[in-house]
Amino acid sequence: MGPLAGVRILDLTTIMMGPSATQTLGEMGADVVKIEAPGGDPVRLIGPGRNPAMGGLFLNANSSKRSICLDLKTEGGRGVLLRLVRTADVVAYNIRPQAMERLGLSYDKLAAVKPDIIYVGMFGYGQDGPYAAKPAYDDLIQGAAVLPWLIAQAGDGTPRYVPSAIADRIVGIVAVSAICAALYHRQKTGEGQRVDVPMFETMVSLVLSDHLGGLTFEPPLDQGGYRRLLARQRKPYKTRDGYICALLYSDQQWRSFFTLIGKNNAFEQDPRLRTMGTRSLHIDELYAEVSAEFLSRDTAEWRRLLEEADIPVTPFHDLNSILDDPHLSTIGFFQNEVHPSEGAIRRMRPASTWSRTQPVAQRPAPRLGEHSRPLLAELGYSAEETDHLLQTKCVIAEED
Repeated sequence: MGPLAGVRILDLTTIMMGPSATQTLGEMGADVVKIEAPGGDPVRLIGPGRNPAMGGLFLNANSSKRSICLDLKTEGGRGVLLRLVRTADVVAYNIRPQAMERLGLSYDKLAAVKPDIIYVGMFGYGQDGPYAAKPAYDDLIQGAAVLPWLIAQAGDGTPRYVPSAIADRIVGIVAVSAICAALYHRQKTGEGQRVDVPMFETMVSLVLSDHLGGLTFEPPLDQGGYRRLLARQRKPYKTRDGYICALLYSDQQWRSFFTLIGKNNAFEQDPRLRTMGTRSLHIDELYAEVSAEFLSRDTAEWRRLLEEADIPVTPFHDLNSILDDPHLSTIGFFQNEVHPSEGAIRRMRPASTWSRTQPVAQRPAPRLGEHSRPLLAELGYSAEETDHLLQTKCVIAEED
């Protein structure tokens, strides 16, 4: 059943940030009702798919949900949503609060219908600053939160975005924890509340926790930046026949590596190596020396030697080799299933393991409006009322 069995979440989110959060909550057992506009979540159209509006990116962020398609710009569509709110524990959204206000779906309006509702917004910026009404996307937030600048410092000087929707994903994870904490608070007190999870502040906090450094102090002790993370030689090591990922971090790991390459006394004799602090001051040149050593052997030999020396090492995967990783294969991380409309697909199971209430995918990602009719029936709409809502396009069902 999952730890959140019995919790109903109304998911008014689109793209990646909100859907990834609500998918996690659905895997934890919550009944997630995805409320989509007539055009559907735009991410349905991204990437290859076997059928229109069922792309791979959508399938990987929207399992464990039911879909109802509402036109919230109509009185009938809003009426259905408000009736859903009366049955819900959480409303999650990721458009700007000003847009929710214009739709008549502000916290005050929904709390008037369900006083203990938990109303969680995931959007660009905190609402008490000058950026409050600005639009935000993953790329923009990465740039504002210093990530491309850091990549430029660590690379060839060219600012780049991380090739992952990392801000969306991280803020989604933070939203999951906020929702679970708000549910716990309500269980103790009976109180609902509004929770804002802004992307900008969340990502600045995450990035600067690593890189504020000497700027933590007044006056500053340096210009910030964690040297090891910014080292240009901090990258997978090129071997004679490929690449490998290895990390020399502790005193023992550095000592073992130099012993492995036949320089038994280097750790004791080289003052750069003596402590984590001295290594940090010289990390780029040390990594460059290590990189040169890795060119002398092939990948398989290095992996064997490093494992024997108890030095952390992993494969250097690409998007295909990761699918055959022996650890992931053994634990059944990638699971094959048959989607009712999309046929054979591969999905990833929840990463955490629970002794009693293991999260699992509750149902496959829904087609647009797939559950419109059954949800209207659950809410008590008669057949005549349902037909009227469908005919006036306030609600759209899959077959329409």
